[in-house]
Amino acid sequence: MLKYLSSPFKWFFKLEAASGLVLLISAIIALIISNSSYAEFYFNILNKYLFIGINSFGIKLSVLHWINDALMAIFFFFVTLEIKREFIQGELSSIKQAILPIVGAVGGMLVPALIYIYINFNTPETLSGWAIPSATDIAFSIGVLSLLGSRVPISLKVFLTALAIIDDLGAIIIIAFFYTGKLNIIYLLLIIGTFIILIILNKTGVKKFLPYLVVGLFLWFFTHESGIHATIAGVLLASIIPHRKKEHDFSLLVNLEHAISPYVAFLIMPLFAFANAGVSLNGISFSSLLSPVPLGILLGLFVGKQLGVFIFSYGSIKLGFAQMPSNSNWLNFYGVGVLTGIGFTMSLFVGNLAFIENTEYMDGVKIGVLSGSLLSTIFGYFLILISRNKPKK
Repeated sequence: MLKYLSSPFKWFFKLEAASGLVLLISAIIALIISNSSYAEFYFNILNKYLFIGINSFGIKLSVLHWINDALMAIFFFFVTLEIKREFIQGELSSIKQAILPIVGAVGGMLVPALIYIYINFNTPETLSGWAIPSATDIAFSIGVLSLLGSRVPISLKVFLTALAIIDDLGAIIIIAFFYTGKLNIIYLLLIIGTFIILIILNKTGVKKFLPYLVVGLFLWFFTHESGIHATIAGVLLASIIPHRKKEHDFSLLVNLEHAISPYVAFLIMPLFAFANAGVSLNGISFSSLLSPVPLGILLGLFVGKQLGVFIFSYGSIKLGFAQMPSNSNWLNFYGVGVLTGIGFTMSLFVGNLAFIENTEYMDGVKIGVLSGSLLSTIFGYFLILISRNKPKK
């Protein structure tokens, strides 16, 4: 009986689209609560401070910051594991395979940033948000594509996955170089020291995760205190996790990727969406979207992403640097480019960093991200839907 009752849930969580659906539900719930009589309770909980540590040794952060700094470090750890595996033996392991998604990702980051900068050029205090529309939400975009089933050739799913992974790598670089606060030299030296220890663990053939985890916790603390965003600790730790092609029987990297994948997809990302998507719609009107921040993000995601990905990809294919994904046509290829405008969690995350000292712009960030992602979802979905059986020209 229990097996019979649980089977629909097992089926649901095996769906590729499931994580995207859970993200969407989490965002909708956050929007409903933040515009209900429970709004004050919702925001009070997120702003409540929690201390983790022993006696005076520890760290005190708000619930929102624990989610954005600690849980998101796990997300970036997972993403970097995925990036590393793809570069070693996946879709990005050869130049021929990697060139199209790399070129597409570059266009998909550059054009939205330029659109945002153009719209916000006369408001210098909002220019720091230039990277917000450059990000793609890998779970949401792949989830929407998966809903289309066999209408989408596997080559386009591979292209979008690879492009989103490169997009995440770009986001990591942007965060590390452009959204770093005042640096503390002592903690920077401690970061270098712990990273050297991680390298030693790797080079001496340590295949158990516990030693890496213990050193990684210190690395996260030192990174948080250094002025560099704490999520970079997840990137540094993942980059040193061993994975060698010749080790067919065991890979700590692959094992970790598989082990934490469901927690990232169905706990960390939905929790992040729930904590960050809540925005009061009181007094919001169409004219609100015309403010520089939300308009720059909306047009960056919905217009900039699709144009950047398609134009750069089209150029590389026509010039012979890359090949068109097999069994695809220009219309469904363009539709996939539109889906890269689903920024959602990654754009919200970058927005939190961009306006960490100007929180009055965060409502505009959320409105721009949600509206731009929604338009990209609807337009991209129906574009691919009608592209079936249309011959490539």
